[in-house]
Amino acid sequence: MTGFRLLDSLAEVDGGVWDALHDGGNPFLAHALLAGLEHTGCLRPDWGWTPRHATLWRDGRLIAAAPGYLKANSHGEFVFDHVWADAYQRAGGRYYPKWLVGIPYTPVTGPRLLAADDDARRALLAAIVQQAAQDGLSSVHINFLPESEQSVFNGEWLVRGDVQFHWRNRGWPDFEAFLASLQAKKRKNIRQERAKVAAAGYRFRIRHGDEASEDELAAMYGFYLRTFADYGNSPALTLDFFRHLARAMPRQLVLILAERDGALRAGALCLRGRDTLYGRYWGSAEDAPGLHFETCYYQGIDYCLREGLQTFEPGAQGEHKIARGFLPADTHSRHWVADTRFAQALAPWCAAERAAVVDYRLRAEAMGPYA
Repeated sequence: MTGFRLLDSLAEVDGGVWDALHDGGNPFLAHALLAGLEHTGCLRPDWGWTPRHATLWRDGRLIAAAPGYLKANSHGEFVFDHVWADAYQRAGGRYYPKWLVGIPYTPVTGPRLLAADDDARRALLAAIVQQAAQDGLSSVHINFLPESEQSVFNGEWLVRGDVQFHWRNRGWPDFEAFLASLQAKKRKNIRQERAKVAAAGYRFRIRHGDEASEDELAAMYGFYLRTFADYGNSPALTLDFFRHLARAMPRQLVLILAERDGALRAGALCLRGRDTLYGRYWGSAEDAPGLHFETCYYQGIDYCLREGLQTFEPGAQGEHKIARGFLPADTHSRHWVADTRFAQALAPWCAAERAAVVDYRLRAEAMGPYA
């Protein structure tokens, strides 16, 4: 017998059972990370996040699942639908709460419909839509899903996409070999940026979770807080979550820390997958020419080259990354809207957006940095 069940917390399912549904290559799907967000105070209903994980069971065995959340706003998603919400509500509808399938605060592509085969994924999708309709939700949004999951969606789901900038390892033995592959002007600019940082007295250390001290974790958290304060945003993550990552995912947490005059001055928090480094947060206690690029990009590239990782995803947006060796990469999302008239009105909007994204990617590719 097959049954659909909603979980209000990932604590309701064993970590090993959840993790058996994915290959472990993407750290953001790990039960340790997702459950950690819940029990360390990073997800709060008053901030718009209420866990609502979809699970499909057969004869008592978990066969499919999707990390999900009821959202009372559109913050922390990185696939922007504020225009949709405004239009929906001006027309007399109630857009929130909506149902998001994705990873909180994380614009990283990865599996979203965790299952062994497409039949189970389709069954999970059908159950999600049926539940959303039954609960009177305006919409379901599945953000940053991989190309491999596209085929399980039917025509009811609207298609959106965007462009990020990723670094791909071409087999360079070291950073100098990577630099040699760049156009001369870009190679010169990177060398100048790195030289300024070194001349200013900054030195760098890499710490995995099981190597990081309490002081280093606290310093990284302080840098994270400063970045959010600088932009006038509220930080969602807690120091307990940083500590949790260090304990629960000790070799997947990677801290890049900049030191000067015996004190930590800046840092970047990354997560490591099977073949990819994901840059997530950065912050600095002081401003210095080139410090951001060195901490967030060049140290990460150097780490990937030393460790044999194939991809470095430093985060969303940022054309400035092109000159530093990053190339455009597509992202994908799917959206089900309960009101068919509203969905039909959105379809040409989505088509125009996709055309604009394709045009943007072509222009970005023409700016490629390699010789």
